Amino acid sequence: MSRKLKTFVQGFLVLTLSSVLAVQGAYAQRAKEDDKAPPANQIDQRTGEILTKAIEFLNNDQNDQARTTLAELNLERLSPYERSRVEQMFFSLDVQEENYAGARQHMEAAIASGGLNDQEVSQGRYQLAQLWMQEEKWAEGAKALEDWLQTATNPNGGVYYLLAAAYYNLDNFDAALPHARKAVDMTDTPQEGWLQMLSALLLQKENYKDALPVIQRQVNMFPAKKVYWMQLSSVYAQLEDMSNALVIMQMANHAGLLTEGSEFQRLADFMMVQNMPYSAAELVTKAIDDKKIEPELKTWESLANSWVAAREFRKAIPILERAGQMSPDGANLLRLGEVNIQISEWDAAAKALEQAINKGGLRDVPYAQLMLGISLYNQEKLREAKTWFERAATSSSQGRTAKGYIQLIDSKL
Repeated sequence: MSRKLKTFVQGFLVLTLSSVLAVQGAYAQRAKEDDKAPPANQIDQRTGEILTKAIEFLNNDQNDQARTTLAELNLERLSPYERSRVEQMFFSLDVQEENYAGARQHMEAAIASGGLNDQEVSQGRYQLAQLWMQEEKWAEGAKALEDWLQTATNPNGGVYYLLAAAYYNLDNFDAALPHARKAVDMTDTPQEGWLQMLSALLLQKENYKDALPVIQRQVNMFPAKKVYWMQLSSVYAQLEDMSNALVIMQMANHAGLLTEGSEFQRLADFMMVQNMPYSAAELVTKAIDDKKIEPELKTWESLANSWVAAREFRKAIPILERAGQMSPDGANLLRLGEVNIQISEWDAAAKALEQAINKGGLRDVPYAQLMLGISLYNQEKLREAKTWFERAATSSSQGRTAKGYIQLIDSKL
């Protein structure tokens, strides 16, 4: 912002002063021929020569020489018009040197001189507001812009964006929002920063419905930027439109935008929500193979859940075995036992369930004891099974089923 502000200020002043000085000679010659007093908006020949020389120094970034040249003028003897132009040049020099307090004083002096027309006064007040922004004095900048807007004729979207930015930095999001919205609405092709500001404010207020078209616009205007695809998917999810949340993530993946493990896992989670467990499992498996996802405990648990939900029990078994080894408790080993029971692998189920009980940390130990008893029972290991049923029988939740198996075993024995 600093370089942009300096370039704008210098360009504006050089254009204004050069235009004036280009015709001052003609005015002076006409005044001499007519032997009349010079017009109020004319610069006399000597002052014009000094300003021309100073402008040349200013254009060449020779600020010290420009100041020395301007010091040849007696400000008290200048006309209001001449005084305003000199103050503008001092303003430009101070801006280049980042002396913003001094720059404000000179611009205020230029306005107070009475030598600027209404348009120039308005432009000067806008530049003062920009200086407050440059110094990150947001409250002063917001007030200056609000005051300027009271008299401005055709403010553009950039003004409203600056005002929104000032209020945003003051954490006054309610005040920032209407200005950010106006900045975007004023043009068919708003700048990226303007859209970012508006979407950030709407998301901060959890106004997902209004944020949706803004982020859609960002995706359409900047399709190569992953962040907007992620935001759009998240907004759809917040609106409980999981179908579109999934579609957006799939489109981003097909475009090659997904690179982080968390992004692939998020896509897999959306697939699970949309009852696509097989696709979710294939996605995560490939991401692991491609080293896009770090195979941590949660990754293996999620992948196992996907295979189980897809009823691909045999594919889930080696995943649960890994998770069981990594887990601090026996929960994943218990799940491994349940999956083996689903495919009638009774011996493997019994081994997994016994390991789960020994590892500990189970929420419902009697349930694991009951499942172990069932696994042993189906292997005709009746006495071992009865031992585990007797342990489960003391539970209020599993006792009735366990006692039923005990009676059945007693009848067989």
